[in-house]
Amino acid sequence: MSLQIKLNASRQAFPLDIDLTLPDQGVTAIFGPSGAGKTSLLRAIAGLDHLTDGEVRFRDQVWQDGKLFQPPHKRPLGYVFQEASLFPHLSVQQNIDYGRKRVTQGVTGADYDQIIALLGLENFLSRRPGQLSGGEKQRVAIARALVLNPALLLMDEPMASLDSGRKQEILCYLEKLKISLSVPMLYISHDMNEVTRLADHLVILEGGRVCHQGPLAQVLARHETLAAYCDSPFSLLIGRVITPRNSHHLTEVAVGDHVIRLPQQAVASGQEIRLHLAAKDISLTLHEAIETSVLNILPCVIDQLDPSTPDGQCLVHLRLGDHQIQAQLSAYSCAYLGLHPGQRVFAQIKAISLVH
Repeated sequence: MSLQIKLNASRQAFPLDIDLTLPDQGVTAIFGPSGAGKTSLLRAIAGLDHLTDGEVRFRDQVWQDGKLFQPPHKRPLGYVFQEASLFPHLSVQQNIDYGRKRVTQGVTGADYDQIIALLGLENFLSRRPGQLSGGEKQRVAIARALVLNPALLLMDEPMASLDSGRKQEILCYLEKLKISLSVPMLYISHDMNEVTRLADHLVILEGGRVCHQGPLAQVLARHETLAAYCDSPFSLLIGRVITPRNSHHLTEVAVGDHVIRLPQQAVASGQEIRLHLAAKDISLTLHEAIETSVLNILPCVIDQLDPSTPDGQCLVHLRLGDHQIQAQLSAYSCAYLGLHPGQRVFAQIKAISLVH
């Protein structure tokens, strides 16, 4: 079962030429710079734009082909736009219920209450939109889409108009929704931090075409992807919590055969966790340090060294079991240590530098 999309259309700025088969579970992020075709792709999937040369199939349903075009209201999906667009004269609950009353199989009862609780809206139901912050309005917009009981949720940069604090707030709620609900999502963003927090599958668009796609960690492990789309090189490790809090207020995470320690997080034992490692925060040593304050010392093998930048920095690509990480070192350090592909080294990562 999957979402299959074939689109071919001329646009004023670029042609839209898409041929994708995406998983029908988890979160698929559509990433790319402004003008890459992300919103055009989402609108075509939703049926908001009718592209005559196209096919859209979801699971066993045909939404569009050469003979058929299902209008948006006949596609079992929810859509969250960049702006919440709430009715100012209606309460939060009335806004949430507005669309639900117009579908035959909307969410009711305990499922409805669960959505309200997951988005932290229990105490806001009687308020009007003018009494809400930007982040709260977007939570209402997400709830409004979810109570339609969609088979697919489309989200078009829902945090584009929010400041960093509100973005972090919404990200926490989206992570809870992902864990608790089984609704697959297509999530548009041009922010790689959002992508690494939420996505399971990643599609990178540029100029209306697919440049890269695949499982998130697999796409991010490609050296050219990091160089092209990330200002500051980083690695993403996906692990599982083995100790939410030890006696020293640290969370311990299993990544393959290795244990990584970081400052205590609000997580549960067995929970999946994503660790963001900035390349500049990783140092290398030829021998395993014994008496050191650095808590994470990981045996790696060098895969590749990028050429030195004009300011004397080198990106070293490392293999950690089945995972790949990057360390940013000075060209002097690389020469001093005699680093070369195939060499065994130890990556040193301070616990405080790890970001969940």
